[in-house]
Amino acid sequence: MESRSLLLHQLDTAFDKKAWHGPTLKGVLRGVNEQLASWRPALDRHTIWELMVHCAYWKYTVRRRIIGEKRGAFPLKGSNWFERPDDEANWKADLRLLSDTHRSLREAVEGLDDAKLDTIPSGSTHTFAQLIAGVAAHDLYHAGQIQLMKRLAAEQDLTSFP
Repeated sequence: MESRSLLLHQLDTAFDKKAWHGPTLKGVLRGVNEQLASWRPALDRHTIWELMVHCAYWKYTVRRRIIGEKRGAFPLKGSNWFERPDDEANWKADLRLLSDTHRSLREAVEGLDDAKLDTIPSGSTHTFAQLIAGVAAHDLYHAGQIQLMKRLAAEQDLTSFP
């Protein structure tokens, strides 16, 4: 398997394709409603929703580096962490944002020349290949956090929000 194909496989199995390791990021978000997504397990902890949008932001960031786009094109104001309003329409819109951002990242990786994978893009200290593998690992890291948060919410009987 060529390097780019392997990186695309990593992106896909971390996000939404069948994987040997367990749930994907999109998989752990299935069935989560806006109320559970907004639940904060402690004052200084992020919500599922914030983690999800954070993942979308870093997909955007890696895509931006691949295509050489300037900063500022992410649809939400700010960077890295975003407070989100607790309502169903925004939750659904942000789920679409995550999927759309993943699709755009995947398209950028598909268009990347294999010879460029070992080069370091402007504004980074890591190669294109490291950034792509890293964003896949980032999805799985936060998918694990979200899975734990869902279990914690279930133990506290918080999964059936009114």
